[in-house]
Amino acid sequence: MKPTFSIIVPVKRINSYILNDIIPALSAQTYKNFELIIVPHQKRKTRLLPDFVKIYPYSENNPSRKRNHGVKKSKGKILVFLDDDAYPGKFWLKNALSLLKDQKLSAVCGPGVTPPANSLLQKVSGYFWSSFLGSGGAGTYRCLPQKKRFVDDYPSFNLFVKKDDFLHIGPFDPRFYPGEDTKLCHDLVYKLKKKILYHPQVLVFHHRRNIFLPHLKQLSRYAVQRARFTYLFPKTSKKLGYYLPALFFLGLITIPPLIIFLEILSLCFISIPLFLIYLAIIFVYIILLLLNSLHTLFVSKNLLISLLLIPTTLISHLTYGFLFLKTLVRRKI
Repeated sequence: MKPTFSIIVPVKRINSYILNDIIPALSAQTYKNFELIIVPHQKRKTRLLPDFVKIYPYSENNPSRKRNHGVKKSKGKILVFLDDDAYPGKFWLKNALSLLKDQKLSAVCGPGVTPPANSLLQKVSGYFWSSFLGSGGAGTYRCLPQKKRFVDDYPSFNLFVKKDDFLHIGPFDPRFYPGEDTKLCHDLVYKLKKKILYHPQVLVFHHRRNIFLPHLKQLSRYAVQRARFTYLFPKTSKKLGYYLPALFFLGLITIPPLIIFLEILSLCFISIPLFLIYLAIIFVYIILLLLNSLHTLFVSKNLLISLLLIPTTLISHLTYGFLFLKTLVRRKI
């Protein structure tokens, strides 16, 4: 019997996340008719794996091409795109199957919450992404279970797509990594005229990057691609939340020299109000940082996490804002 689901995971190599998280989580699923397709850079000997695991190496180390290779090898009628650092809850497949019986739906997706076993530095990153200051235009629902809704953009760490629809609009475009999933979702919604449903019960646990460097490296890739997508896919990417860090960064570096220049020209009637506006923006931002930190303290019950979230948020905003603005100005598509 052919599997219902083909779960595709691109990796550099079969790692501990796959062996210790994904395979045990899939073995515990209440719905059993699935295959797990792992696409590593090359096949290496590993410990004995369950029968549902299929390994199809692909020499080019590009996640988009690896996912496409996994699709070609798949036998299921529903494609499931899962990151190697994410693992599902017990009723993941059962809940998704129930939702996908709706003919109007082309895809379903769900939140990726921070695993309880993550380190403190990983949890800080998790609280950043799940906070109203960190999620930006993407929305907190990607990292926290929230009410169901239709979406037009969702990352491939937890994305179910009907195979016929995927094949109809074409494979992942490797030119857009990371962000090939944005183009896929865009085409499903605006070209195929189908719907993508986010549902909190289609849940996975998603390991976070440590702060600061691994976290910032991941965020930097997102900033560059999202700026490109404002030109390429404005329907999904021209959102105020994606622009705010860039506007904040731009204001920080341009307003002070502008005030000085106005003072030199003795245009105090302009420089003084501008200075007050600048101070007000800084004051409001500090208040937001503190409120976000207090909320995190209330949720996490961990003072160190809430304190570390303050510099993490500030540095993340400045990094994202600079790279987003740089890419936007260069218009490098």
